[in-house]
Amino acid sequence: MARSKRKTTRPASAAPSKDGAMREADYAALAKFRYQLRTFLAFSEAAAQSAGLTPQQHQALLAIKGLADPDGASVGDIARFLLIRHHTAVGLVDRMVKLELIGRKADPEDARRVLVKLTAKGEQKLRSLSRIHVDELSAAAPALGKILRAFRAKAR
Repeated sequence: MARSKRKTTRPASAAPSKDGAMREADYAALAKFRYQLRTFLAFSEAAAQSAGLTPQQHQALLAIKGLADPDGASVGDIARFLLIRHHTAVGLVDRMVKLELIGRKADPEDARRVLVKLTAKGEQKLRSLSRIHVDELSAAAPALGKILRAFRAKAR
């Protein structure tokens, strides 16, 4: 997958103004930050689609693996992680089970609750996507670092 081209121009200083008002440099830093986020999200969506997943399926795999309890994630957990409604998460889980990306099991502590975990196929897809995402974030780190330093200077 080709890496996105990034501008590495230095963001304008976002030092605080005397009266706390927004300065042109503040707007520039916010715009550059939003651009970096959107660039990463566009990369992530394209990478997920290249791997045969929807962006939401990729996010769900990552949430289940990275944010959930080691025993698995509930549908409610997935809904919260993805900022979606419970019934939307139920449909997402159903589709991912059919694709053999995740499996369901009863919660050993509460049989009324269902937990989902990644299957070997889900683990493999997530591993390959995560590697390229880490590479992409590493490439973006210098630009993001400059922007975030400008925000820290503003907070002082």
